[in-house]
Amino acid sequence: MTALADRDWRLIRDAPRDGATQMAIEEIAAKTALEDDLRTVRVYSWEPSTLSLGYRQDSATVDWDFCEREGIDVTRRQTGGGGIYHDRDADLSYTIVAPADEVPGNLMDCYELFCDPILEALDRMGVDAAFASTEQDAIYHPSCYLRDINPAHDIVAAGTDDRAKKISGNAQYRQRDVVIQHGSISYDTAPRAHVGVFDADVDESTFTDRVTSIRDEAGIDRDEAVDSVASALQDWCDADESTWRDGELEAARRLADRKFGTDAWVRDREVLEAGDN
Repeated sequence: MTALADRDWRLIRDAPRDGATQMAIEEIAAKTALEDDLRTVRVYSWEPSTLSLGYRQDSATVDWDFCEREGIDVTRRQTGGGGIYHDRDADLSYTIVAPADEVPGNLMDCYELFCDPILEALDRMGVDAAFASTEQDAIYHPSCYLRDINPAHDIVAAGTDDRAKKISGNAQYRQRDVVIQHGSISYDTAPRAHVGVFDADVDESTFTDRVTSIRDEAGIDRDEAVDSVASALQDWCDADESTWRDGELEAARRLADRKFGTDAWVRDREVLEAGDN
């Protein structure tokens, strides 16, 4: 249990939502942390399937025709890094939201603190995982899972290969004096979609050579994996089981409509003012 457990935390086992709303709701949780002194940990999934672009990622790297044919939405994160394909089954996502003055100011120290429950969850599942001990060069830079593997925030599973495979990517940003960390944990690999969403000739085997999953490593079902992550997050900060307030969800929908779901944001990283759309 972290020293942060003496604060008020809530755990939300969230319903599947579209990508724009998933990104918007994190900013609403940040407002709640500041204004109501209530911090959030949550686990969630995506429906419909979504490609989340890194903050500075060029939208020209997206295969828009593939995404349209496959019914895959596209949004843009506030965090950097490469794009990640998310769906309801293969991807298992989480968020941690806390006031910035309560956590380490050093980015690497904050990653270590916030990834502790993720490593604990993987251990409970029987996955031999840790922060990457060595860097691996990028294979295809626009894809989060095929970028260079960074020991600071990339979690790998040792497995049986000479080179450890990535199982989780994690990223942070600070907004209004709040730290938001979110991450993607591979329950399954879904290589066709992971490479198909990009406008590049990347073979599926390139993805499976670099990436592994909970299912591959531990063979447990998805519900057990989700429960392991939720329980580890809850134990880490002694959170109370909770749900979103009606006002938070409505505010998230408005923000999704105004920002995270717009072409201006997704394609060009432009934010519309409240009255512009």
